[in-house]
Amino acid sequence: MAKAVLGVIGGSGIYDLPGLENVREEHVKSPWGEPSGALRIGEIAGLPVIFLPRHDKGHRLSPSDINYRANIDALKRAGVTDLVSLSACGSFKEELPPGTFVLIDQFIDRTHKRESSFFGKGLVAHVSMAHPVSPQLRLRIDEAAGKENIPLARGGTYVCMEGPQFSTYAESITYKTLGYSVIGMTNMPEAKLAREAELCYATVAMVTDFDCWHSEHDAVTVQDIIAVLKENAEKAKRLVARLARDFPREHEPCPIGSDRALDTAILTAPEARDPALVAKLDAVAGRVLG
Repeated sequence: MAKAVLGVIGGSGIYDLPGLENVREEHVKSPWGEPSGALRIGEIAGLPVIFLPRHDKGHRLSPSDINYRANIDALKRAGVTDLVSLSACGSFKEELPPGTFVLIDQFIDRTHKRESSFFGKGLVAHVSMAHPVSPQLRLRIDEAAGKENIPLARGGTYVCMEGPQFSTYAESITYKTLGYSVIGMTNMPEAKLAREAELCYATVAMVTDFDCWHSEHDAVTVQDIIAVLKENAEKAKRLVARLARDFPREHEPCPIGSDRALDTAILTAPEARDPALVAKLDAVAGRVLG
């Protein structure tokens, strides 16, 4: 079995990961462009942990400006096997108030400005996204939350909007009526790219507000959510520390095959593949491309 390496992407309010030991910062070069920032590479209780602030330190990048392909590629190059996304979000359900953590199991992609695949002209691949979250990784997070007494809602659908503006009232009511659980701006195409890179992926969606469908949240502002962001960030850091301490030191095969997603995904015949694209895919798809 391969050694487990836990990757953590920190969303709004999470720009560092206290508790990392033997830390070094590394600027990983990616053929897909510039990642959000330097990787913080260290360990927690002997487990290799790699942290990347999605928006960079100081929140330099908006959701639409993040290079999601470079981020996933850099984490893959650094050896990550299991990837946890910590993401601020709005809620569509009364039973998911601000401060709640939601262990997402489905996504709806409403983005339109982002590169959403490593593959394309010259090398075509279609990975399954029916079940976008690795169930074993979700279970590990659930167990860690229980040990830290962090309330966690199990299951839910995350709709990813383009942003950077918050929702209109009509959009918010529509998504609520459709039964979605939370809304955010960053987990797509991140989850799709993680699947293409054969990473086990899971999201901890951290609720900051009720979105504008709610009469008390009909004009959400950044100032309104900052205090909740800080409280959520402290809980998230405890959650990750516990997860890392208890995490298996050998990578557990994914029950749904997240870590072998490319086994049957590539359609382009070897003689028709673009050599330049193949070279860029050395980290993401090197296992199957040789």
